[in-house]
Amino acid sequence: MLSRLTRPQALAVLSAPVVALLATAVAAPLPFSVAQPGLTANVLGENKGTQVITITGAPVRETSGQLRMTTIEATSPDTRVGLPDVIDSWFSTEQAVMPRDSVYPSGDSVKEIEQYNRKQMKESQDEATRAALDYLNREDENIGVTLELADVGGPSAGLLFSLGIIDKLDGDGSGGDLTGGRVIAGTGTIDASGAVGAVGGVPLKTQAAKRDGATVFLVPKDECSDARAELPDGLRLVPVTTLKSAVDALVALEKGTGDVPGC
Repeated sequence: MLSRLTRPQALAVLSAPVVALLATAVAAPLPFSVAQPGLTANVLGENKGTQVITITGAPVRETSGQLRMTTIEATSPDTRVGLPDVIDSWFSTEQAVMPRDSVYPSGDSVKEIEQYNRKQMKESQDEATRAALDYLNREDENIGVTLELADVGGPSAGLLFSLGIIDKLDGDGSGGDLTGGRVIAGTGTIDASGAVGAVGGVPLKTQAAKRDGATVFLVPKDECSDARAELPDGLRLVPVTTLKSAVDALVALEKGTGDVPGC
C-alpha cells in the first residue's frame, strides 16, 4: 500500500541525502592543486649564491638590467585539497585552483614527480643552450654553458635561459644590453629550433614579476588572454612565438625603434 507524504515530510526525507552528499563533498579530497605566485630569479646574476649562467670558451659581457624567470608555487602533490580550499582560492586574486594533472604528472609518487621535474629542467636547459648558440651562429664553437637554478623544476624557464646566454655573449648585437637596463621578466618553454611554447599559470607569474620589480613581461603569444585576465598595473605584456621574436622585441624596446608587439 502506498501513502502520500506531506510536504514537510517529503522535504525532510529529501534533505537527508543532500546534507550527506554535501558533507561528503566538503570532506573528500579533490583532484586540484592550489597555486600562488612563486619565486623569480635573475638569470643574468646569482640565485642563492650561485651564478645562474656560467659560460666558458668565449668572452662574456658585463650586463646591466635583469632577466627574471618566473614560477608558481603549488601545494605538494600529496597535499589534501578539499572543497573549502577550492572555494577560498576562487575568491582570492593571489591564488588559483588548477587541475592537479596540469601541475604534476598523474599517478606518480612525490619522489617520482621531483625526478621528473628535474629531468624536464635539465632537458630545457640543454634546449635553451642549443637555441641560443644557434641564434648567434656559434653552435660550432667550443663554448661551454652551465645553467644552475636551485629548487626549480620543469621547462618553463627555457626562453629566459636562452635570452640570458645571448645577452652575456652578444647583448643587443651592437654593444648594448638586451634588457636596456630594465627588469624584464617572462616565461615560456623553448626547443632547439627557438620555438617558444605555452606553460600555464601565467596570471600568477605576472604577479610575481610585478612584485619583483619587472616592467615588461614576455609571454607565449597563445597565452596572451590568460596574461591579460589579471594583469598588474604597470606591467607591459610582450607576446613572443620564437627566440628571434623575443630578441627583436627587446631590441626595439631598448632602442625605441620599430614596433613592439602587445597582447
